[in-house]
Amino acid sequence: MVSTDQKTDVKEKEADCPVVVAVTSHAVFESGGAEDPDGLYVGGIAFPLLQALQKVNERLLKENPAESLLFDVILITTDSQQQQQSSRITESIRHHGLKVSRFCFSNEEDFMENLLNNNVHLFLTTNRNEALQGSQKGVLSVLLDEHTASCPTEQLRVLFCGDAVVQSEAGPALASKQAAQSFSAQIGKMRGRFGLFDSPISIALVTSRGGRESCGDALRTLRSLGVNADEAYCLAGVPRGPIKRLLQPHFLLSECFSSN
Repeated sequence: MVSTDQKTDVKEKEADCPVVVAVTSHAVFESGGAEDPDGLYVGGIAFPLLQALQKVNERLLKENPAESLLFDVILITTDSQQQQQSSRITESIRHHGLKVSRFCFSNEEDFMENLLNNNVHLFLTTNRNEALQGSQKGVLSVLLDEHTASCPTEQLRVLFCGDAVVQSEAGPALASKQAAQSFSAQIGKMRGRFGLFDSPISIALVTSRGGRESCGDALRTLRSLGVNADEAYCLAGVPRGPIKRLLQPHFLLSECFSSN
């Protein structure tokens, strides 16, 4: 069974081009349903990312009050216990100052229906199986880990991994690739709303293998999607761990580079 609770206290967005982001309750709140002294759920791994998305919206609306290219956040829960305490979820979201436009409650078997019916562009989860299911259905899905919890809250940081453009092995399904390209184009358009400095969005590119030519190919792929990287790193075989720790990206994207 699937149900959706539409919030009415969030600023209404134009329906023509919102970037719909769905996030699971297990990513938003600490695992195990940890509560604070007031009985509210404690913030989890996805909190810095959601705060960064919110900051982008605030800056976009400051630049143009009529802006319609905004992030539209949906919270999805398949936890039966949390569903029975739905008011606690909404109160916890409000208490932490997060803006969620819709709350969707479903079981583990049909949560994908929520993603498809809400035309989700990006699905965020801490469950590997859920991320795999989303990708198989053509929904761009990102598996969040503990590193996301320490990312900045004032700037959305996206890291593109361009190695797929030179790899020969089979890439993601066509639908997943198209979803990644569509989301990338929207992020690029958002980034273009701001100048070179003091942007609430930072886009970086890294290629782990190959030389400058491989990095150049990846940059051209991004530009063909309307994405201009703020930074680019050609590692030529050097592990990318140190760069990731330096950049602190909220998530990584690579599907849009697949040549399949």
